Amino acid sequence: MHHSIEVEQLNFSYPDGHQALNDVSLMIQPGEKVALVGPNGAGKSTLLLHLNGILSGTGTVRVCGLEVNKETVGRVRAMVGMVFQSPDDQLFSPRVFDDVAYGPIYQGLPPDVIHERVEQSLAAVAMSDYAQRVSHHLSMGEKKRIAIATVLSMEPEVLILDEPTGGLDPGARRSFINLLHELPLTMLVSSHDMNFVEELFPRMVILDKGRLVADGLTSQLMLDGDLLAAHGLERS
Repeated sequence: MHHSIEVEQLNFSYPDGHQALNDVSLMIQPGEKVALVGPNGAGKSTLLLHLNGILSGTGTVRVCGLEVNKETVGRVRAMVGMVFQSPDDQLFSPRVFDDVAYGPIYQGLPPDVIHERVEQSLAAVAMSDYAQRVSHHLSMGEKKRIAIATVLSMEPEVLILDEPTGGLDPGARRSFINLLHELPLTMLVSSHDMNFVEELFPRMVILDKGRLVADGLTSQLMLDGDLLAAHGLERS
């Protein structure tokens, strides 16, 4: 069986010379839910963007056994559902239905399959009644659910989320945590919300200054106050 995510000795520098990733290696098994934590500028978003080929450094990145490169990037993006920090970055259609249908349409699926995918994806995020709504009129919590539906409609094997609880009120946050808990997908989720991390993710990876500095059971790493403090993290 392939790892869902396999990163080997990944290095990446931005055009200004800043090295954002330094020899990062990481393996995630199918079905694992893993939190990626670290201070601002640690390289978390940079790492996530390598997992569907938006960025490309030196080293090796494989998703579901498929190496990410120019030839495979289309197939990789069908397997990796990426939900950005701001849902407005991926909701751009007149109706919720159109946003959720965009991926299956791009995949060239027939209309009946597209409709079925949209219905299933909206049901999975408890938004079945929102198909004809205008995305930009929704609350932040509703938009985040629709953003997840837009990637679920492509039936990905891996779900990548960047700061998913940011901007949510307590009720929406609780609802969102319950949703992620129920989704039966491999997940790698970047977050500053340590309570969210502790509640949902059995495994935690700490990234700081582009280096992977810790990888282990969340329950154990959370007990190491010195480790958390050294990397700008604290339990609230």
